[in-house]
Amino acid sequence: MTTYYDDRSVQVTSTAIRVDDRVYPLAEISMVWHRRGSRSWRVLAGRGALGAAMAGPLAAAVLGVGLALWLDRSPTVTIAIVGASVLVGLAVGPVADFLFEYLDRSYARGSRQRELWVRCRGRHVLLLRTGDALRFGQIYRAVQRAVEQAPPPGATRAAARAAARPVRSRGRRN
Repeated sequence: MTTYYDDRSVQVTSTAIRVDDRVYPLAEISMVWHRRGSRSWRVLAGRGALGAAMAGPLAAAVLGVGLALWLDRSPTVTIAIVGASVLVGLAVGPVADFLFEYLDRSYARGSRQRELWVRCRGRHVLLLRTGDALRFGQIYRAVQRAVEQAPPPGATRAAARAAARPVRSRGRRN
C-alpha cells in the first residue's frame, strides 16, 4: 500500500481515502474535482493591516523629519526630533521580518474556501472543505495521483498488473 498524503484528519493511500471517520475506497471513486468559494474579506483586511503595520513606522519617521524641519527650532531640538524619527524608522527592521513571514503564511493559506469533491458510488460527495490553500493543494494532488494509479473499477489485481507491464514486440525493429 502506498501513502500519498497523511495528516491527523486526512489520509490518502493507494486503496482508500480517509477523511476524519469516513473511508472511501478508491475502487468506488470515478471522478475528482474541486470548487473555490468567494474571497474572505476578513483575510484581505488582515493583509492590509499587516501592510499598514509595516509602513506605519516609516511614515512616522518621514513625518517626524518633516515636522523637525517645519518647526524651525534650535539645532539641538531639530537633531533630537530627527534622531527620534530615525529610531522609529529603524524599528521597522526587526519587526518587518516577522510581519513579512506572517504575510507570506497568509498567502500560503489563501483567501478563499476550497472544496474537494468526488463521485463515489454514483453520488457527489464533499470530501473536504478548507481555507488552507497549501494543504488543499497537497491533498488534491494526492487524491489525483491515487485515483490515476488505482486499477479501473472491476479489474482484478492480476489484470491490472498485466496492463501495467510493458508490451514486448516479437519481430524485427526498423
